[in-house]
Formats: sequence, structure tokens, C-alpha cells
Amino acid sequence: MKIEHFIARKLLKNEVEGKKVSQPIVRISIISIALAMLVNIITLAVVRGFQTEVRDKVIGFGSHAVITKSGENTIFESDPISIHQPFYPSLLSSKRIRSIQPVAYKPALLQSNISEKNPEIQQEIEGVLVKGVDKTYDWNFFKTYLIAGTIPNFRTNLPSNEILISAKIARDLNYSLGDEVRVFFVKNKPIKKYFKISGIYDTGYEELDKKIIIADLRHIQQLNDWGIQTSIIVDDSLKNGQLIIKSETVGGNGNYRYDWGEGYDRFAGFTLFPTKDTLIRLIVSDYWMFIDGKGEKTTIPDTAFLKIKLSATKNSIPGIKNSSGVVIKNYRDQEGYIFDIQCGDKIATFTKVDGKGSFKNYVGAFECSVRDWNHLDEDVNYLKSIVLKGKNMMDLKVTSIVDSQGDIFVWLGFLDINVWIILSLMILIGIINMGSALLVMILVKTNFIGLMKAIGSSDWVIRKVFLYQAGYLIIRGMFWGNLIGIGLSLLQQHFKLLTLNPEVYYLNAVPIQLNFWVILTLNFVTLFICIVALLLPSYIITKITPSKSIKFN
Repeated sequence: MKIEHFIARKLLKNEVEGKKVSQPIVRISIISIALAMLVNIITLAVVRGFQTEVRDKVIGFGSHAVITKSGENTIFESDPISIHQPFYPSLLSSKRIRSIQPVAYKPALLQSNISEKNPEIQQEIEGVLVKGVDKTYDWNFFKTYLIAGTIPNFRTNLPSNEILISAKIARDLNYSLGDEVRVFFVKNKPIKKYFKISGIYDTGYEELDKKIIIADLRHIQQLNDWGIQTSIIVDDSLKNGQLIIKSETVGGNGNYRYDWGEGYDRFAGFTLFPTKDTLIRLIVSDYWMFIDGKGEKTTIPDTAFLKIKLSATKNSIPGIKNSSGVVIKNYRDQEGYIFDIQCGDKIATFTKVDGKGSFKNYVGAFECSVRDWNHLDEDVNYLKSIVLKGKNMMDLKVTSIVDSQGDIFVWLGFLDINVWIILSLMILIGIINMGSALLVMILVKTNFIGLMKAIGSSDWVIRKVFLYQAGYLIIRGMFWGNLIGIGLSLLQQHFKLLTLNPEVYYLNAVPIQLNFWVILTLNFVTLFICIVALLLPSYIITKITPSKSIKFN
């Protein structure tokens, strides 16, 4: 052991001279260092926890980057893009991309559940945003915050009616797990759909909890009238004694062209008197200026069929209408897809096969998650280089979550400034108190310093003795600061003792994130800065002369 260490330890253990003066100062210095470490550890844990939790929740409701139609300002009201993209799903093979998934959004109104105990309570209406996802969706985020039920199953052949809602929406509208939810979608004519609550989540991020529900993507694609959906109907009236066969089409740009078997034209229907078994096929697309659609971006067409089969009847009744002039249809099924019409001396059986709709070929956006947040900018640039090729350069755009949610991430970035200010102030307070303690220890050991110089010790050796003493005191204060700071942080992390208003802070409890390497670095930096800062007050030792200090009492 070096002589400086040995002397410093002996002085701390066996201090007698000036004890009444130095001991309170020493204790204050230890407490100041402990408080500085305690405050700094809690500050780092809270700020890092706050930044991480808010960031993860914002990303969890969305993704690190989104691919949308060029010119769109928000994913929530974006125009459709084709799901058949050269980068989907091939991007999953990249080491940078963790997931890519199609999504779509649709505003809706939810009607509150009627309470059996209080049926007289007026029903409430709440606006929400329905997010449509498919079977490839990454549910890890919502599984983390699922508090009741299960994740919806969207792997069915038909669109699933299961939805995932937040605990806040459930509380506000009096819903429970398994309830049937009435959802109203605003279109040219309002549409009401029924969904079943399969799961309830609670992220504590009230800003998004109160508006986002998760449903099957196929519902949203159809409700947004993306693509075209067509069917062939038989009108209830006649024209010149013949049936009117016409198209009923929705979606696209509303300017339709029809192919009844002889190429596209503008005619939405025709008249027919069935005389033989017939299969009518209809293909419907849209166009802008030219009926052939060449050089235009037209919507993917849809195809419908109408089968007509004739059979004889014993009771021949001329004509295909009753006395009121209305076509009489004898329905064979509840849905109205199969029906009979008497046409002269024969019965014509009509079987409708509606188009499946091309809406399934369109989505609102693609959400992409990267593997490493620290390389977000690099990964987004890589994503742009892959996605924005060829015609996609003008049609699509890639937006980082930092750009789309700029206000939140700028705010989170400002918290780093607060952290540096708090860390600097607390370390400065510790340095001032330790400097004061060191000066007091030097003052009460003036006689000792003179003796050390008299026997030949250099100024630097004596200064190191006092710096080692200060170092021991700093380490002692750091130990208690770490113990209390980490202990309080762990209590908050596990028991959520301190709560927050989620409407203001986006979280319902003070978040904590403890990182071993960050705490270790904080300790080393604090110790190093304090020791270096104490070199200045220790310089006073060089001004003490043996002749005067030995007589000092």
C-alpha cells in the first residue's frame, strides 16, 4: 500500500485534533454527495423511462416508418395504394427491417351500451379511429398491455367481427369483454356494423387509448370503397315487356365503364327476355377521360355473374309481371341471391354471383418496424432506397415516426437538456461542499502538514494524502446515494407509487428505467470530476511553511 493511502486512512480513523470542527463539515459533505447521486440516479431513471415509454407507445400504435401515397400529410386519411408492391413482403428478408404490415384507418362513431340496471341513462356517442390490420400484424405491443380477453383472430376466411378496444373506451361507453358493439361509419349513407369485443388493452397513453380500436383490415378496405365492387341485378320494372338487367357498382372514382362481354362501354345495363339458359358476365372498372383507360391510373376491376336457367311450367301465364306492372320474384334463399321469375310459359331461375370486390387489393399504408432504434435514420434511408424505385418514386413516400410525430419527439429531446442541467447543478453542489470539507481538513491538520514537510515530504505527496481522504468521503457518499436512489427507483418501478395524469403526461405512473452501465458511468464521472475539482483547494498546501505551521496550534 502506498504511503499516501496508509496515512489518509489512519487520519480518517484516528482523527482527534479538531474533531469538533471538522466532523460536522465532513458529514455535510458526505450527505451532499449522497443527495447529488440520489437525485442524479432518479433523474436519469425517470427521464430515460419517460422517453422510452412514450416513444415505445407512440411506435406501438404505429411503427418506426410508414409508406403512404405521395402527397399525403397523415396516415389516418390517406388515399389507397396497391398492396401488390415489389417490396412487399420481400423487405422482411432484410436484416434492418423487423416487420412490414398493411394497415388502413376509418373514422367511426361508437354507441354506448345500455345498462340493464339504469336503462333510463342517455346513451353516449364517442368518435374513434378504427385501425384495420390483417393476419400478418405484429401483436407484441398490444399483448404487453392486454388486461382482459384475447387478441382478435383475423386468420379466418371471412372478415372477422372481433375487435380490440381500450379500457378507457370500455369505461366511458359501459362495455365489457364479449359485448356486442354498435359502430357507425359515415359514408354517403351511414352504415352500422356490429363487432364483438375479444380483448381490452390499457397502455396508459390516454391520448391514443381513447381513440384507437383494432379491427379486421378487410372491413376497412370495403368501407373505404377502395377498389370496385359490383353486382348484377334484375330491376323490379319492365321496359317494352323485357327485363332490365343492370349493374350496381360502388368504389373507384365513380366514373365507370362496363364490359358485358364485348369490351368496355358506358352502358350500365340492357334489356332481356330470357329464351334460353344464359350466363351473363360483367367486368366493371373506372376511367378518367378515355374509355379504354390507356395511359390512365384506373382502379383494379371487379367481376360479377348472373346465371339464368329456364324450366317449363304446367300453368302457363303470359307475361312476366303482375297487374301492378311489377316483376314478381319468388326468392329461394334468405339473402336474395336465387329467385324465380315466370317468363311466358317458362320459369327463369336467376342466380346472382356478386363480385368479390377489388378492395382487398388496396391498403391505406404499410407500417415498417426496424430492428434498432439507434440506427433509425440509416434504416429509414435504406427503406427509401428500396421502396422509392421506378414509378414508386413519384407515387409513394416513406415517413419516419420522428417526422410524423415531430412535436412529441422534439418535446422528448428537450428533456435531455433538463437532465444535463440537473446533473451539472448537483455535481457542482457536491464539489462546493467537498471543497469546503477539504479546506477545513487542511486547516485542522496544519501542524501535521508542517511536520510532513519538515521530514522531507513533497507538496504533491501531502496533497495526495488529502485528496485520498476526500476520495474516501466521496465514495462513502456515493455508496449511500446509490443505495437509496436505486432502492427508491425499484420501488416505483414495481409498485407504481407515484401516479401521473395521463391527459397531461401521456402516462398513468412515473416511469423508471434503470441501466447498469449508465449508473456505473455516472459514478465514475462524478468521482473523477470531484477529485479533479478538488485539486484547486488542495493547492493551498503548497503555501504552508514548516516553520509557521509547526508552531500553529
